[in-house]
Amino acid sequence: MRVFLGITGASGAPYAARLLGALAEAGAEVGVAVSAAGYEVLATELHGDPSLPPDEVRDRLVGGLDGVTVYGISDYGSPYASGSAKVDAYVICPCSMATVGTLAAGAMANLIHRAASVALKEGRALVLMPRETPLSEIHLDGMLRLRRAGATILPLSPGFYHGAQTIDDLVDFVVARCLDQLGVPNDLIRRWGE
Repeated sequence: MRVFLGITGASGAPYAARLLGALAEAGAEVGVAVSAAGYEVLATELHGDPSLPPDEVRDRLVGGLDGVTVYGISDYGSPYASGSAKVDAYVICPCSMATVGTLAAGAMANLIHRAASVALKEGRALVLMPRETPLSEIHLDGMLRLRRAGATILPLSPGFYHGAQTIDDLVDFVVARCLDQLGVPNDLIRRWGE
């Protein structure tokens, strides 16, 4: 399976890191692009230091993971920038409201936007994982427009019925739901009724 993962500047870095690890563990080939704000959020939320250089943040994020390639935010030469490339699914996690607004308007300013646009125009799986609260009418309109265009909107909102004991359990709940949308078998959580 070939998956694109875009990481933007919304809060939710632990979800992105766990999702990337789970995809790599499942044997997926993953192309990653991180916005400037995404690097700052990763540095802050995963390492407690927003001043970490992007190269160090990148190395910590992908260190030891097989099948992961990081592309520059403006690398339109990457395979994820064209519909002619064979890509199975696209995920933006976390997905900022700026990204939602840009995508809903049909605009593209970087590789993350372009990859999502490719997913929509080609009718491929696109999972957007927003983390914002509360949501304005503008946010909701943007997400509805993207849903109608074919995207799956999967908010970074963990459930509690599976008996979560730790923050990692809550993160795994959401990551498992994303993996389910991508068709990636996983046993990160106890399923309802089990």
